[in-house]
Amino acid sequence: MKDSVDDHVDLWANELPDLDRRVEGIAVRLQVLAKYLDRHRDAVLAEYGLQWWEFKTLHMLRRGGTPYRATPGELAKQLGMSAAALTNRLDALEKRGYVERTHDRDDRRKVGATLTPAGHKLWEQGIDQIQHVEQTLIHELSSSDQIRLEALLRRLVQATEKDSE
Repeated sequence: MKDSVDDHVDLWANELPDLDRRVEGIAVRLQVLAKYLDRHRDAVLAEYGLQWWEFKTLHMLRRGGTPYRATPGELAKQLGMSAAALTNRLDALEKRGYVERTHDRDDRRKVGATLTPAGHKLWEQGIDQIQHVEQTLIHELSSSDQIRLEALLRRLVQATEKDSE
């Protein structure tokens, strides 16, 4: 059974005789799947009035475990951004009541960002719906196909990680 990527590959194969059709098909299918997941994730977050960067910041606070707190420096590093850019993010999330910044009791110069109960509830609602979208897509495959696909993708990710060392 053909999909839209087959048509894409056919068109480019006519223009590029040396095109590796299999590589092109795999790469484009990965892009199509990533766009699908991004589009649905963004639609879920829009229901809550959130953008991806806001959710990602809440997500980083949540993944640290109770008390869902991190320093701005830790968050900036996790998110791969500058401390100044993170300050603006925290300002926006704090104004909306999703994050609270507090000073360390022992050293007032140290500031921490903590996920508020409202931020935690919002994160839980969003992550539940995002996981549902992901599960619905992946459950199109049999359990054994899921296991094989996960192993194959792991090998590709490992290759990219070796490349970035």
